[in-house]
Amino acid sequence: MLDSLLAYPQALLGPLWPVVWTLVKIMLIVAPLMLCVAYLTLWERKLIGYMQIRKGPNRVTFFGIRWLGGWAQPIADGLKLLVKEVIIPAGSNKILFVLAPVMALGPALAAWAVIPFSPELILSNIDAGLLYLMAMTSLGVYGIIIAGWASNSKYAFLGSLRSAAQIVSYEIAMGFSLVGVLMASQSLNLAEIVKAQQNSAGVFGWFWLPLFPLFITYLISGVAETNRAPFDVAEGESEIVGFHVEYSGMTFAVFSLAEYSAMILISTLTAIMFLGGWLSPFPVSWGVIGTGGFGWLFAKIFFVASLFLWFRATFPRYRYDQIMRLGWKVFIPVTLVWIVVLGAWMQTPLWVWWK
Repeated sequence: MLDSLLAYPQALLGPLWPVVWTLVKIMLIVAPLMLCVAYLTLWERKLIGYMQIRKGPNRVTFFGIRWLGGWAQPIADGLKLLVKEVIIPAGSNKILFVLAPVMALGPALAAWAVIPFSPELILSNIDAGLLYLMAMTSLGVYGIIIAGWASNSKYAFLGSLRSAAQIVSYEIAMGFSLVGVLMASQSLNLAEIVKAQQNSAGVFGWFWLPLFPLFITYLISGVAETNRAPFDVAEGESEIVGFHVEYSGMTFAVFSLAEYSAMILISTLTAIMFLGGWLSPFPVSWGVIGTGGFGWLFAKIFFVASLFLWFRATFPRYRYDQIMRLGWKVFIPVTLVWIVVLGAWMQTPLWVWWK
């Protein structure tokens, strides 16, 4: 049916059709993603409010409709930041100062090009999707470093170096965790990684079970990678100010967009690599409830993203030395040891997952 609907615009645009259709698919990914980013902030404030026995945002509404109280809060926050003055320090590198937030947000958006939402819904189904993801997510650190340096502020520069060191440290543990996924699935293609978790065992056939230490390491490293609590040293004003201390208005808002976009991206990757992606947690033999689809992927993303918010409401901020010790002396050794264990396990009859 979709092919018949697209036949007329395809004939009308001729050789321009592939470019136009690709741009349309990009917008169909980016627009809902930005909406999810906006309302993730509302869910964060509501969930933390529930945990602390308070209501959270419940006043800002659409056209006075009372039962929508609080739902317009993300829109109001965005408009507030939009009308605020963007102050650029006199001694800063003005081009890099404005470019840094874009460099932080860009990789978090570009990574979605290879995310499989279902067997049919994927923008670019490339064989080296996992390598592409690792390359894109590693570029976000440049936005943080440039933001601190371009501000021409010693405080912002020190804050950017500290945040960059944290991100680089936990990227190593995340990379080793993905090596385990590569070994278990025998593929770099994200859609194939999901299909490798499809079997009659349902939820117990997903990679979270044989790769449990790598799953936990990847999830916690993802929290540190996005500078979220309890790893939010970029916001530790009692120690040193963060890399974005000189930013205001929409330039600051773009950094916030980058953080929440990265949260959703890490949640999506966790769901795809370890939690079966679009697969149902129930065996296929159960009938309709056992069939997969985008709804299951969205539910898993929502669950993992809610864990990010739960951590913020529960744990106090770590000291910087504790953060670095956890990354270098705990997570990296654990991932290396489990990769060796996994390699030996896969050579025995006890390995009952993807062969």
